[in-house]
Amino acid sequence: MATGTKKRIGVHLGTAGGTWTAVNRAVEAGANTFQIFTASPRMWKAAPVKPEDAAKMIELRAKHDIGPVAVHASYLINMCSQTETVRENSIGAFRGEVERALALGAEYLVLHPGSWKGLTRDEGLRLAAESIERALDGVPWQGKNFRVLIENTAGAEFSLGGKLEQVAELVELLKACAPVGVCLDTCHTHVAGYDLVSEPGYAETMAIVASTVGFDAVKVWHCNDAKAAMGSKLDRHEHIGEGTMGAEAFRRLLHDSRFDHAALSPRLRWMLREMRPGMLGC
Repeated sequence: MATGTKKRIGVHLGTAGGTWTAVNRAVEAGANTFQIFTASPRMWKAAPVKPEDAAKMIELRAKHDIGPVAVHASYLINMCSQTETVRENSIGAFRGEVERALALGAEYLVLHPGSWKGLTRDEGLRLAAESIERALDGVPWQGKNFRVLIENTAGAEFSLGGKLEQVAELVELLKACAPVGVCLDTCHTHVAGYDLVSEPGYAETMAIVASTVGFDAVKVWHCNDAKAAMGSKLDRHEHIGEGTMGAEAFRRLLHDSRFDHAALSPRLRWMLREMRPGMLGC
């Protein structure tokens, strides 16, 4: 790692008592980055961010050098649904997610694009891009340090993002109209059939990352072990070292300098324990 840089290691945190309380929880845990929901991930509508909450979060983040902050969008959102009502609800819900993330000063908003069931793959990609563009229309994101991160998925049939090529295609479609990047999940990658476990497999998977989304576009890694086997397409997370991936895969990722710019959101205690002395800052 270059002198003067900091590895950004964090975790998904609760916001009980106000969104700003996540900063204190991060500090207490020894993290310098984190992810939150700004509302229930299983509800369509949410209240706007309270200005005093946003101001306090921004103040505390600056005080403790916490960042970047990622917001995870609602699980209900399906930007490529064949059902118009679901798609319209998703556009409205995602617009709300963007507005709340911007109000809080969050750098990233992580999105599962959705399912194209009942459509073709290309139709699904087109609808997802159009829906995200509509959700962002008129929202003042320009000039802000903000990106929508497309997350890869576990590879279930019709799930957009199960292949890294699909993530790359959606990012390419969005570049002209949206600030966009990529979030990769280790469990999703593993169960989708990409080998992160063996040394040769890791090298091969990283070559695919390089040729599709590119290393620079990966802004966040969700670090989860998997309950299911590689290629199973079953999205079941496990604590690091207790699943089918094993701890070594995460050590390799942690020390991969090609992702020094990215935030890693793992099972925090494991990652902090495994870090080299001084990795959080020189």
